[in-house]
Amino acid sequence: MSEETIERPAEPDPSPAPGGPGSALPGAAADVPARSLWSDAWRDLRRNPVFVVSALLILFLVVIALWPQAIASGNPLQCDLSKSQAGSAPGHPFGYDTQGCDVYTRTVHGARASLVVGLCATLGAALLGGLLGGLAGYFGRWSDAVLSRTADIFFGIPVVLGGLVLLSVVTSSTVWPVVGFIVLLGWPQVCRISRGAVITAKQNDYVQAARALGAGHTRLLLRHVAPNAVAPVIVVATIALGTYIALEATLSYLGVGLRPPTVSWGIDISNAAPQIRNAPHMLLWPAGALSVTVLAFIMLGDAVRDALDPKLR
Repeated sequence: MSEETIERPAEPDPSPAPGGPGSALPGAAADVPARSLWSDAWRDLRRNPVFVVSALLILFLVVIALWPQAIASGNPLQCDLSKSQAGSAPGHPFGYDTQGCDVYTRTVHGARASLVVGLCATLGAALLGGLLGGLAGYFGRWSDAVLSRTADIFFGIPVVLGGLVLLSVVTSSTVWPVVGFIVLLGWPQVCRISRGAVITAKQNDYVQAARALGAGHTRLLLRHVAPNAVAPVIVVATIALGTYIALEATLSYLGVGLRPPTVSWGIDISNAAPQIRNAPHMLLWPAGALSVTVLAFIMLGDAVRDALDPKLR
């Protein structure tokens, strides 16, 4: 009897197929978690030299605003009339002003008032304008109409003229009247930006899906709409911070902003302006410090805008 040849099926190869889930191809990348807008923005900011330079400069300004004695141990209010308008001397590199006060010490101590006004005014305008603009853009209808028309009214008020009228009746020498005035006239710009961002965000599919699943207005606003609409507000607020510092100096220069004994760059510039020919150093240093500070915040705002705008990637 002839033997039958039985063919057995070939056993499968235990080695993974090329490109399969278990393959170990050279150069194959591991699974990388999806990055968010904020992580991408932070990665771009760290590689941007404009952001690095402006951030280091702002950090230095914040440090001297908090601890001015670290680099200027003198008293900015201690003056000697015998040294009025004198030039630089050992230990006093910036010279003296009309009252015989050390210009270097006053320039260093003046950073505190300017930064406090700028930061507090920016925070107040961002919170007020962002909240009102977000509510107007989300709910729409009559609330949108009322808030939008109210913002238009404030847009029509000239900033400098409004400051001359409103702050001229204030007798306080603290920074808070100036902060309140800037917030009063600064929130409409943030409100308009926030309103447009919320209107765009609430039309996305994930917001509509969350609403269909029964999410309430509070959850939709806090969990879905606000996180995706806050980036434009941050950009506008960062750029506006430098503008608010310049506005405080302008109002102080006109005599309606900060008042002595508060040390401010605007006050020093106002006192030095009549003596610009006789003692230009009195104007040069506080004006230079103000310009560098405003430029640093504007550069920081531009870098943040480029990092958070997907169209610029």
